[in-house]
Amino acid sequence: MGIFTRFKDIVNANINSMLDKAEDPEKMIRLMMQEMEDTMVDLKANCAEKMGLLKTIQREKDRIDELLQRWEGRAKLAVSSGKDDLAREALLEKQRCQNDKLALDREKLHLEAIIEESKHQIQLLGEKLEQVNQKHRLLVQRGIHAQEKKRVRENLYQAAGTEAMRRFEEMESRIERMEAEADIAGETFSSRERDFNRMENEEKIEAELEALKQKIKDGSRETN
Repeated sequence: MGIFTRFKDIVNANINSMLDKAEDPEKMIRLMMQEMEDTMVDLKANCAEKMGLLKTIQREKDRIDELLQRWEGRAKLAVSSGKDDLAREALLEKQRCQNDKLALDREKLHLEAIIEESKHQIQLLGEKLEQVNQKHRLLVQRGIHAQEKKRVRENLYQAAGTEAMRRFEEMESRIERMEAEADIAGETFSSRERDFNRMENEEKIEAELEALKQKIKDGSRETN
């Protein structure tokens, strides 16, 4: 399997689905993490190799640039000396250098694209590895909690016996019923409190209304 094909399979993998189907999820996660780490090493090595080639190409381009200037200078010198044949040879060498430079430019662009894609893949794989690492920690924690819960239950049964456990569960149920009854009583009290408050408010409103009527009535008498 090629490095890029392996990377694509890892990034596209549905971790949750794989864990649900696995008989030993923790073991599968460890294997996935090892596969990702190995792929990460290969990707980084491949990227470093391409970056090294890019530096080599750049050095070769710099050397060709010097040759271009040299052959151009020789062509000018030959023309100045009236030696057209030598000038033609110099220009021919210059043309060959230009062709080599164009080929290097194409190779450079190709390598730069690969390096950019490799860096992108390394970033994606790093994010995927972190995701799997978090799943691994959560899975380990769930396993520890499950073992602790089982151990507590076993110790409780051994220390108190099945009958004591049954009584404890009955007491727990009784307490839950008492809490529910208390909640209902609290709701009833609140309902009654609202009724009394409404009655008191109605009495105040009626008193204010009677006072207002009396005030209007008294004012009418004074006018007459």
